Amino acid sequence: MSKNDWKERLNVVYSTNPDFEYVGEEIEEPDTLPKRQQKLRVRIDRRNRGGKVVTLVTGFVGDSDTCKELGKWLKGKCGVGGSVKEQEIILQGDFKLRATQLLLEEGYSQTKSC
Repeated sequence: MSKNDWKERLNVVYSTNPDFEYVGEEIEEPDTLPKRQQKLRVRIDRRNRGGKVVTLVTGFVGDSDTCKELGKWLKGKCGVGGSVKEQEIILQGDFKLRATQLLLEEGYSQTKSC
């Protein structure tokens, strides 16, 4: 999260103290599990996407930076666009088999297609 995220300060009363600094709650991210312990699930989704098909990779346990790196790597290998939101990797298109194969080759041995 950015340091000046206004959504986290919605219920804060205004202070006239010039030295006041808002200290929000820090959410601790879990430690990233090794590749062979990650239980990733790859599936196809069409819900709430205007009929378009996307491939979802879920089940990643770890910090968001590592998840974003994995998403960037998968998007590059598949040659498609996508995003990473809330520990869920979204690839545009039907890449269920390709994503599963790439993850298994990379060392994520508990990856399954659903």
